[in-house]
Order: sequence, then C-alpha cells, then structure tokens
Amino acid sequence: MSTTRPENDVEQYKLTVDIEGMTCASCAVRVEKALNKIEHIQHATVNLATEQATIISTQPIELNCVVQAVERSGFNIVTQQFDIPIEGMTCASCVARVEKALNKVDGVLHSAVNLATEKATVEAVGSLNIQTLNRAIEKAGYTVASQPIELDLTGMTCASCVARVEKALMKVDGVTNATVNLASEKAFVYGGQPEALIHAVKKAGFEARLAQVLDKTRTEKKQQELLELKRDLMIALILVIPVFILEMGSHLIPAFHHWIHGAIGLQNSWYIQFVLTSLVLVLPGRRFYQHGVPALLRLAPDMNSLVAVGTFSAYLFSCIALFMPQILPQGTVHVYFESAAVIIVLILLGRYLEAKAKGKTSQAIQYLMGIQAKTARVMQQGTYIELPIEQVQSGMVLEVRPGEKVPVDGEVIAGTSYIDESMISGEPLAVEKVAGQQVVGGTINQNGNLTIKATSVGQDSVLSQIIQMVEQAQGSKLPIQTLVDKVTLWFVPAVMLLAVLTFAAWYFVGPEPSLSYALVNAVAVLIIACPCAMGLATPMSIMVGTGRSAELGVLFRKGEALQQLKETKVVAVDKTGTLTEGKPKLTDFQVVDGFNEHEVLKLVASVEAKSEHPIVYAIVQAAQDLKLEFLEVTQFNSITGAGIRAELEGQQIHIGAARLMHDLGLNTDVFSTTAQHLGEQGKTPLYVAIDQQLAAIIAVADPIKETTFSAIRALHAQGLKVAMITGDNLHTAQAIAKQLQIDNVIAEVLPDEKVKAVKQLQAEYGSTAFVGDGINDAPALAQANVGLAIGTGTDIAIEAADVVLMSGNLQAVPTAIGLSTATMNNIRQNLFWAFIYNVALIPVAAGLLYPFFGILLSPMFAAGAMALSSVFVISNALRLKRYQPAKIK
Repeated sequence: MSTTRPENDVEQYKLTVDIEGMTCASCAVRVEKALNKIEHIQHATVNLATEQATIISTQPIELNCVVQAVERSGFNIVTQQFDIPIEGMTCASCVARVEKALNKVDGVLHSAVNLATEKATVEAVGSLNIQTLNRAIEKAGYTVASQPIELDLTGMTCASCVARVEKALMKVDGVTNATVNLASEKAFVYGGQPEALIHAVKKAGFEARLAQVLDKTRTEKKQQELLELKRDLMIALILVIPVFILEMGSHLIPAFHHWIHGAIGLQNSWYIQFVLTSLVLVLPGRRFYQHGVPALLRLAPDMNSLVAVGTFSAYLFSCIALFMPQILPQGTVHVYFESAAVIIVLILLGRYLEAKAKGKTSQAIQYLMGIQAKTARVMQQGTYIELPIEQVQSGMVLEVRPGEKVPVDGEVIAGTSYIDESMISGEPLAVEKVAGQQVVGGTINQNGNLTIKATSVGQDSVLSQIIQMVEQAQGSKLPIQTLVDKVTLWFVPAVMLLAVLTFAAWYFVGPEPSLSYALVNAVAVLIIACPCAMGLATPMSIMVGTGRSAELGVLFRKGEALQQLKETKVVAVDKTGTLTEGKPKLTDFQVVDGFNEHEVLKLVASVEAKSEHPIVYAIVQAAQDLKLEFLEVTQFNSITGAGIRAELEGQQIHIGAARLMHDLGLNTDVFSTTAQHLGEQGKTPLYVAIDQQLAAIIAVADPIKETTFSAIRALHAQGLKVAMITGDNLHTAQAIAKQLQIDNVIAEVLPDEKVKAVKQLQAEYGSTAFVGDGINDAPALAQANVGLAIGTGTDIAIEAADVVLMSGNLQAVPTAIGLSTATMNNIRQNLFWAFIYNVALIPVAAGLLYPFFGILLSPMFAAGAMALSSVFVISNALRLKRYQPAKIK
C-alpha cells in the first residue's frame, strides 16, 4: 500500500491497496463502483491480475473510508496485525502519544497501546513494514523492546553452515542482528517476520521452525526491573533519611533545632543536605531525568517530565538559596532539599509497589506457561526414552504414566485412564480417555497408562493457543478507554500550564515570602497530577479479569467482549450440543408385565442394527453398554412412514409409532400415561410388539445436559432473558422450553436462517449474546453482539466467536457475563477514583484552600498521595482474582 502525490498535479493524492477475494471482472467492477462513490475521489481503478486498487483523490485519502467501501462491495483489503513490545512508557499520556504516532503512519487502520502489558497492537494494510511502525514509536521518544525470535535449526554440520545461515538471516528485511549456535542448533534473530526468516533458512539449504519452548524472557526481564527498582529505592532511602531528619527535625522539635545550630550550624546542615540530595537525584533519581527531559524537549511531556521539573525546581531554588542567597528577595532564603529528595523516594516506592502488584496481574499467564511438561517419554527404536519437550515432534509415540502431565496434544492409541482437564475446562471431574480420543498437553493423567500419538506441539498446541488468546485479550483496549485516552493526551501539558499559573498567582498576589509559596505550590501541582492511576485503571482490570476467566474455563478472544457482555439483554442458545448432549440416547424403556426388559432390548437392538435411521445408534449403544449379544435377523422390512417388521429366532417383531400398533389391532392404552409424559417432554414414543403382543414403549432423545437448568436459572438471576433457536419442530421445542423455563422459542429454523433469528432478537430485546457449537452456528455467532462458542465444538464456530467456553457446560455463560459485569464495575471504580483524585487534589495542591482554611499541600505529601493512587487502582483490580461464580441450584 502506498500514498503519494502525483508529480504533475499538486492537488491530487494517490493511494494503492491490495484486495483479496476478487475472482472475476465483475468483482473488480463492483469494487471500482464502491470506491468511486467516496467523496473527493476523482478516479479509482481495480486491476484483477495484481489484485490492487489505485485511487486518485483531490484530498488526503481516509484509509478507513476505503476499507469500508471495499467491505461493502463484499471483499477485504489485505491486512496484518503487529504486536510490538514497547519500553519507556510510564503513564497514560505516554500511551496516548504512542497511539497518536502510530495512527499517523500511512497504512495503519487502528492501533491500541496497553500500559499494563507494555504492548502496541496495530492493524494495518498488508504491505506495511514493521520497521516503519518501529521508527514512529522511536520518533515519539520510546523504545521498541528487542525480543529475539528463536528458531530451531536442522541440517547444520560445521562453522561454514553457521555463517551461511547467519548471512541468509541478515538479508531478511527488518533483521538487525542474527546469532546462530551450532551446538544447540538454534538461531536468535532480532527483527523480521518469522515466516520470512524460516523461508530464508530453507533457501540457504537448511530447515527451521519456531522454537517449541514458551518464551519466559519477558517475565525474567520484569523480575530484573523489580530488583533494580528495589535497589534504587533502598539507596534513595538511605540517603534521604539524614536529609529529612536535619530539615524536618529542626521544624518539628525546637530542642533539635537548637542542637543543629550549636553543633553543626545551619549553613553546614544545608551543605550536608545538598550533597545527599544531589546523590539522590544523580543516582536513583536519574531515571526520571533520562526519560522526562527528552520528552519535554520533544514537547511531549509525560509523568517523568512532571517529576523532573518539580524536583529540579525545588533543588535549583535550594542551591541558589545556599550558594547565592543575595540574588533572592529578603525573607525567601529557604532550602527545599528534603522535598526534592523525599519526592524521589516516595515516587520510587510507588513505582516499586506498582511493579510488584503488576506482576501479580499476569500470574494467570505465568501459571499457564508453567503447566506444560518439561520432558516426555518418547518411543525411540523400540524403547521409551526421556526427551526435552521442545524436541517432541508431531507423529511421535509417547507414554504417559499415572500421575504425570500429558506432554503434548495427542490421540490415545492404547490404554484407558481418567484425565484431569480442569486447567482447560474449569471442570473438576476427571474425564475418561480410551483409544481414539484426544488428550491435551498440560492435563494430568490420574490412574492408568496411556500411549498417545503427538498431534499438535509447540505453538500449535491447545495450551499455547490459550496463552495467546489470553495475552491478546489482556492487551486489547475497551471502548470505555477511548475517553480516558483523549483526556490524558492533553492532561500533562495542561498540568504544566496550571503549575505555571499557580506559580504566577502566588508570586504576584500571595503573602510573603511569595517566592517560596509560589515555588512550593507549583511543585505540589506538578507532583500531585501524575496520571499513572488513570492510565492503569482500565488495563489492570482487563489483565486480572481475563486471567481469572481463563482459570474458570472462559477465554475472551476479544477484549471488547468484556464490555459488551455486560450490556447483554438476551442470551440466545442453540439447542443441539448446547442445551443438550448432542448425541441421541435411549432415555425411556418400559415393558409390559410378563416381558423381560433385557430380552426385549436384545431383540429390538438386533433389529435396529439393520436399520439406517439415526435413532438406532442410541438403541444399539444402550444394548452394547449392557453387554447384550445381538441375534441374527432372518427377515427385515421397512414399513414406509410407520416402522419396521422383522423376524429373528422364530419371533415376529414390530417396531413403530402408535399407528402401526393400531394397524396390528393392538391397544396402547396401557402406556397412555407414559406416552403423555413423553409428549410433554418433547419426545416421540415408539412401541414394540412381539408375536402380535404389545411388549414395550421406547423413547430416544437428545438428553438435556445436567447443568443446563441451573445455568438458565443463573442467567435469569442476572436479569437476562433466555431464547432458544432450533431446527426442531415447534411442539418439541416448546416442550423443552417449558421444561427449562426458557423465555422465547424460535423453532423450525434452517441453518442459514439463524442469523435472521438473531437479528429478530436484537430488534426485540437489544444487545444479544448467542451461544453455539456447530459449523452452522458460525454466522449467528458473528452476527450477535457477543458470540460465545462451546469449546468442545468446531474450530469454525470458535473462530467466529468472541468468547470461548472451554467446557461443554452452559454454566460458563453466566460465569462469563458475571465476570464481565465484575470487571466493568472494577474499571469504573478505578476510573472514578483516578479522576476524582486528580480533580480534587490539584486545586488543593494549587492552594485553593489556603485563603479559607490556611491549608497547603506539601510536595512531599503530594508525592505520597500520587504513589498511593496508583497502588490503590492496582490493588482494586487484583480483587478480581477472588471472583467466584454465583452458585445457583
């Protein structure tokens, strides 16, 4: 994609974009027609061969307008997503500035920067280079964190191979450095895209793939930062205690003041304070100046700028008072070394507590990363050997012994056992696994030996995908954050202007010594107004909320669903596989007196085994579960629209509806009560006659899950309506709805009509959440305001959903909605206190209360209050870790 101004016409702009999905000339015409309708577009042409659109406009072209036009015509502009780790952000204004810089980049559709995860997520057109984004971030005054891409290599035999691979990697666009290790057969590459790196290695004659180990570098780096903060805090504290005692002790204790004058002398006391405060500012306090001053020079001040200006103002004034008192007005010769030093200590303390608390918000990710087994027992040449997990490849045969973690995703090929899958489903009960069933890496084998074949390893595993989903949700930005971003973008410059006005007001109209009052209050305004709490209010709650939801088996694929779920008015559910088990079962079987239940079932199952009707599998399965031996059927005839007639072992069997029994002259009144009861449950009874005698009544149905009723009660308790969308006939659907107390039934719906049904609910109730599990549910999941996919369903349904419920338990729906409500309430609490804190205390710091009550806010107290505001916000967010779903029986 490119945007240029044609050389011959300075009034024109040119835009080129890649479009996917076009298959014929009419497609190109449709896109051209849509593009030419955009205001100010002079001309748009579409080339089907290159799949590109070229647009000429008289004004700078709005990319979003182009995207919408192409989408309206039924196609898509090729886009890509970048996740960029950023270093140096300290407050909400930093976030706003990075976003502003990224959104200015030609080709960026949307960007979201998260202060808590220190990541930028950028959606851009397909041809945009990540280096362009990196340069924009660096130009804004921040650093793109250099995280190497780790590759596993095969085929290298000597040093020359290493040189060839390194040379190939260095040629890839965006790569700044590449190191290849022959012994470990690994490459660490800075920059570039993984696919391009792997292709370059293959082109050089070797094989490469992304390393199979979950990256822990970021966690270790955060731990290192925490240790550095603690070290700086300790140094600052040791240096500041004597300063505080010398200055504040003299003010608070008259006897100590006299002792200082007699033993040390006031001037010498100030010299000691000068030396110690200088060390505080130069050593532990230098971080604020290293980041704050450059930001100030770029006219993009941040929190560090406020601290740097505030502390240096107090320090500079104190130095003038100490070394050049003659230039100050009479009565203003005072030192504020203790203010500058104590402010640094308090803000470092706040940073340390903040970093420590922030570490707890990502515990869910750290827990998930720690779940994976470190080694696996792999079959090699007829025997099992222990291999590091990163060396396990798809197709390998592994042994899992009792009590061990399942190493990778795989299929059971031998053995029987129970697996604890609570880490992915949130369900406490272990699940039986036999040959042919799937197991997930990280789950725990309880009591049996299993032999499995690896199917998905490394980044393709369920565990890795869960971690990726959680990280993406944690890094997302909610709509509620938009207002905060707009405010914080101008907040710091406004505060600095307010500090200047405060200084001027106190200097020109304040009491004597006016200069001292002006300085102290201006510094207090600068320090009190650091917008850390505002910047952390939303992302901290998102991180903790999505982490807690993952522990409960609810994965938010899109962070926006956190906010949208709370607005839900009606929950629409697909019936089969969602409300029900999704597999027909023999639910009712009753025989007439004189017949043996097992003998009749044996005869019926033997006959039904010859049929192709879907219900036969349930009857046959029931007989197999009882280990009944099937008999040989000598005659078998299907009676159209009525049932089956068969003979076996000299007995004549009829199986069918009541009409067939009546045709045989048999009275079914003996089962009238049972038949009525089955009808109320939406079940259709079948009758069995043996040798012209009525023998039994049978009902096969898709049974309702045990947890469905309590889940619907929980949704009702949350004040929500529940609707059922099903392809079943209206009578059956209404019977199930009555049994489950469902509010609205939309029945006899074809798969392609489910979207229309969801639209109908949206028009009637408002915001609608849809829960489904099948391929035919995918369009409805996408149409709903929030789509929730049952994790045991199809991949297509999961891809179309906003939220994935890892278990097949419908109770996860009220859990997800409850978490959404709790998280949004938590965010609002954080935003309220963050804004109220600044709105209330900035005027106090400026001295608004002094004329009425004689109250001034010391810069030291301002620093302490500022630090505590951030700690409060994070501590409040951490309360979400204790969230428990409401228990409804």
